[in-house]
Amino acid sequence: MIKIAPSILSADFSRLGEEVERLESEGADWVHVDVMDGVFVPNITIGPSVVKAIRPRTAVPFDVHLMITSPERYIEQFADAGADCITVHVEATDDVKGAIDMIHGLGKKAGLSLNPETPFSAAEPYLGHIDLLLVMTVHPGFGGQSFMPVGLPKIAAARERLDALGSEAELEVDGGINCDTGRQCIAAGASVLVAGSALFKCPDMGAEMNLWRTFRREGADSQDS
Repeated sequence: MIKIAPSILSADFSRLGEEVERLESEGADWVHVDVMDGVFVPNITIGPSVVKAIRPRTAVPFDVHLMITSPERYIEQFADAGADCITVHVEATDDVKGAIDMIHGLGKKAGLSLNPETPFSAAEPYLGHIDLLLVMTVHPGFGGQSFMPVGLPKIAAARERLDALGSEAELEVDGGINCDTGRQCIAAGASVLVAGSALFKCPDMGAEMNLWRTFRREGADSQDS
């Protein structure tokens, strides 16, 4: 089943708790939390204390995306704050497997992310160890960027390899996602769509997410979910 993970990077930060509650009421599958350190990416967002503060406001799983250098320094803090899945960048650590093992050791799902310029081959050695692969279709660091179609072949390659392995890992896409680009990503093989402005600016977020859930992978039977 296709999952939709609205990114709170596009939420109203002055009322973040209410925004998270709104996501649950609108039927979001996950809450996507973009964490930026001003080093790995040229922006700074939120830390573990904010995640901990909003965690009691919803039962929806927190999908925490660490866009930070040496994420091992903060994995435990985000796990303690209430993250359900913690994703690190293959480009941000010298010990990818160690970071994945650390996340699993804390009882959380582990994700691995690839920047637009990073080839899919960089993630291949870890596919059997992760619960989620995140393909970035913009340069990480800022919301509201335009989708980069160069990500579509990477999504297709990832889907082919995950299926060949019999992996149940989610294939997530983040960056410039809207109705049109989301449809393309699902057709290529994605299973989770992250979107910020396209959803938060939508007059009926719930209806929009339900529309996106009707998208189908190329070649998939029309009855598949």
